[in-house]
Amino acid sequence: MIELDAAAFEALVVEELDLLPDEMVDGLDNVIFVVEDRPEDGSLDLLGLYEGTSLTERADYGFGELPDRIVLFREPLLSVCETEDELRDEIHTTLVHEIGHFYGIDDERLHELGWA
Repeated sequence: MIELDAAAFEALVVEELDLLPDEMVDGLDNVIFVVEDRPEDGSLDLLGLYEGTSLTERADYGFGELPDRIVLFREPLLSVCETEDELRDEIHTTLVHEIGHFYGIDDERLHELGWA
């Protein structure tokens, strides 16, 4: 397991977000990215989470709506990685996976698109 404080971890997340293709991030509207230590249940099983309504499920999304959230869980991600390179790869994969949920894309389609 790699060890990294919250600030350094968040910096890696920002770096990985900046490396994502424009066509993936340009459509992200009213979405915030959040880093939390662990899921509410305290487990280390969940690496990330999309909280919101995917674009394919939205009937009406108007002004004043709370933003959707994409959460990355620092401790679970750290627990599955032994090097910074592995951590960067896992952060990238988790971001892509959760952004896919925002767009309403399932795991199989993410692989077809080359996003995961």
